[in-house]
This record gives sequence, structure tokens and C-alpha cells, in this order.
Amino acid sequence: MSEGTADDIRETVDGIYRSDSRRVLATLIRLLGDFDLAEEAMHDAFIAAVEQWRRDGLPKNPAAWLISAGRFKAIDAMRRRARFDASLGEIVNRLEAAANDTSGWNEEAVEDDRLRLIFTCCHPALSPEAQAALTLREVCGLATEEIARAFLTTPPTVAQRIVRAKRKIQDAHIPYQAPSQRDLPDRLDAVLRVVYLVFNEGYSASSGASLTRHDLSGEAIRLGKLLIALLPEPEAMGLLALMLLQESRRATRASPTGELILLGDQDRSLWNRDQIAEGITLVERALSSRRFGPYSLQAAIAAVHAEAPNAETTDWAQIVGLYEVLLRVEPSPVIELNRAVAVAMRDGPAAGLALIDPLLAQDDLQDYHLAHSARADLCRRLGRTEEARAAYRRALGLTQQGPERRFLERRLSELSD
Repeated sequence: MSEGTADDIRETVDGIYRSDSRRVLATLIRLLGDFDLAEEAMHDAFIAAVEQWRRDGLPKNPAAWLISAGRFKAIDAMRRRARFDASLGEIVNRLEAAANDTSGWNEEAVEDDRLRLIFTCCHPALSPEAQAALTLREVCGLATEEIARAFLTTPPTVAQRIVRAKRKIQDAHIPYQAPSQRDLPDRLDAVLRVVYLVFNEGYSASSGASLTRHDLSGEAIRLGKLLIALLPEPEAMGLLALMLLQESRRATRASPTGELILLGDQDRSLWNRDQIAEGITLVERALSSRRFGPYSLQAAIAAVHAEAPNAETTDWAQIVGLYEVLLRVEPSPVIELNRAVAVAMRDGPAAGLALIDPLLAQDDLQDYHLAHSARADLCRRLGRTEEARAAYRRALGLTQQGPERRFLERRLSELSD
């Protein structure tokens, strides 16, 4: 076969790896019952595909071929190991007995495997950090180094979280399955929390030199789309809508030099209208189901901002009303703070400050830099300069992100001037 054809096959295999490797892995995990064994088998199958497809041509169903090849590669590997470890013999027998059973290998079953994998990675027995790391590694296919870079930690730390999570799944006999209808609401909440955690770290990094990490928020949106394709629940739609509506503003949230630009000062003509349209359609579907929750309500708030042609025409009364509904659904000091800021925009800074001060008198928001930053802004607008300076300094002391720190420093400098 010519070199050009060989290159074409390798390029085809690389393309299938990018598009289908996570689907293949999810099914191999179900068939083999082990994350590491499945990942090794998947890579062996792709290596074999380069050689065999070059000789025999592309199979009719490449994903099914890879799943079958991966399973037989794993059986061969386990058979070799069983020569030195008799305890593996039973596993080999089980795998061999099932090797010729092709039932459940259709497209629907493979998609079910992806759903099972998401719920397994986000099982409540795992810590939130482990859930996020395992989901990004196994469902999204990110390398350990990429995950570490995204969360500003070290690759060994991420690798350790993943290893411990896999060991926990094995030792606790966590089933590789989607939850029953009865358990679905609680388990779905855990999945949505993980997806939104990943998105938030990409949309507004908790620390570091950059305001955002596009690759991470992009992975979260991809996860959100996969989730509603597999499980079109209203809150899954609401979360995807929320992420799309927030992501639509990415290009305007920072200046070319990386400086923070507040929502009211952003150039709305640069907002991504396709993402806004998709997000609004999804939030309308979620709200019309009447089974919506906090993500759908937050998406509805984001939609009000997205539909306003400029900051001055924002319907703050509607936003305040949505925050009041959100508080009834999910009481939270942060939501109370956001409502207070919306009230300040509707009724003036004094009205907002009257709500924020009692919140800051409690312990919950004492170490939340955005609460002090919000108070500082309202005091600045009211001409209470000394109070504004003190609040800005307090916020600055709690902020780890470079662009936010520079923004607060500029505000302090302006007040001094």
C-alpha cells in the first residue's frame, strides 16, 4: 500500500479517536469492569486499527470494531497475567464467556454507556475534586497535565485524585449504571454540580493571571450538550442554557490587555448571538416544563441581560423578581447578595446597601470578596469614600485572580485621586 494511503488511514484513525474514543472507552469500561484495563484496551485497539485497517480497509462500523478489538486485547492481556496470578483466572473466564455476546452493542447501548460513565464519575461517594478530575479525564479525555493546568494544581496531585477515585469505585463496588428513576433527581444534581464547577473555573478562574480558561468552559458546554442528548431533563437544559448565555459574553469580558470589563461596560454588539439564541430556546423549554430548578432560573436571569440592547434598558424589576423566586427554590447568602445588587440597580445604591450590610454582619459572606466589592461600589456611588476604600481593601485582600486584583486597585486609586 502506498505511503499516502497509509497516511490517510492514520489520519482517519486519529479523527475517529477524537470523535469516538470516549464512546469506545465507556462501553469497554462496562464490558471489562475496570477503568485502567479499559483504557489500556482502548489504546491497544486504536494501535491495532492503524495496522489492520491499512491492510483490510476501513470497517463498516469502526466504533464496534474498536470495542471488539479492545475487549479481545484485554482478554489476551489478562490471560498472560493469569499465568502469574491465579486470582485473575476467574476474571479471564468471565470475559471469555461474554466475548461472543454481541447483544447490547447497538448505538443506543453505546450511548447508555456514556450516560453510565458520567454518573459513575460523579458518584456522591467521591469528593467534588475527584468527581471533576475523573469526569474530565474519562468522559472528556483531557490529559492529566491539562486538568492540572486548568485547576492550577500539579499533575501528580490530579493523578492521585484520579487513582483514588478509581480505587474508591472498585473497593466500594460502586455500580457502573445510571440511577433509577427514584434516585435520578439527587444523582443528577451531583452531575450538574460537577459540570457547572468545571464551567465556572473556565468562565471565571478562581485565581491566576487569566480571567478565563476557554478550553475548560468549552469542555463543560460539551458535557452539557452530551448530557441533554442522553437525558433531556429540564434542569440539564437549564444548566446548558446558563452556560451558553454566560459564555456568549466571553469576548467582551476582558480588554485586549486582559483587564476586567464589567457587564454594564461591555460592547454588546460583540456578544455571541448564536449562543444567546440557543440558550434562550433551552431556558424557555426548561421553564415551560414546570419542573425547573435553580439552574433554569439563573439562566432566565442571564437571558434578561442578553435580551437588553444596552445596560440602561435592562429590566431590573424582572431580575429582582427572578432572584426572589430563586431564593425560595434555593436559599443562599450569595443569591441574597445578587438580589441586593439587582435591587440597587432598580431602586438606587442606598436601597442595595440597606440589604448588603445585614448580610455582611453575618459570617457567611465575610470571606467572599465579591460581597465586599459590591458594598464598596455602592458606597462609592453614594459618595461615602472612606467606607468605599475600606471595602475595596477588604475585597482586594481576599482576591487571588490577577485581573480582579488590578480592577480593585484601579478603583482604590481613583478614590484616592
